[in-house]
Amino acid sequence: MDFYEVIKTRRSVRSYKPDPVSEEVLMRVLDAARIAPSGSNRQPWKFIIVRDEALKRKIAQHCSHQYFIAEAPIVIVACGRNIHYNRGGYMGDLSMLVDVSIAFTHLILAARAEGLGTCWIGAFDNEKLKKLLEIPDDVNIVAITPLGYPAKEKAFTPYTSRKKLDEIICYEKYC
Repeated sequence: MDFYEVIKTRRSVRSYKPDPVSEEVLMRVLDAARIAPSGSNRQPWKFIIVRDEALKRKIAQHCSHQYFIAEAPIVIVACGRNIHYNRGGYMGDLSMLVDVSIAFTHLILAARAEGLGTCWIGAFDNEKLKKLLEIPDDVNIVAITPLGYPAKEKAFTPYTSRKKLDEIICYEKYC
């Protein structure tokens, strides 16, 4: 699939078929996250792959009760280790958010290229999920996504409600 088609048609999918995702496809998607760039090549990420039905439901409960998350055959929890790096001179200890977000974006775009749906989940209870998934104290969850084949036939339609380029770019200085 053409890269620009992938980014034009990537959508947040909130309804999934129960069809399993093959291990081969899953590994290609995860490998896309693995090779993502990170500051000083620190790679401060870990991805928890969840297939257990009861555990997926508990995760969904701690994601503001968004139970569609548990419909997908897989839930991926992206975690980041505090790297104590003050990126930009102001980000401090949580600069790993940038690196993990880059890797997570690689993951969701690779998923789209494979015909898989994702939905970037940012509404979650970090502390409850850390306890549930036995995540160490110096690691935090950055994002969560269900991963599976969309239930809707036309899940991957281009966006129509995006700002025009001249609204988001400036030349030589902030405008």
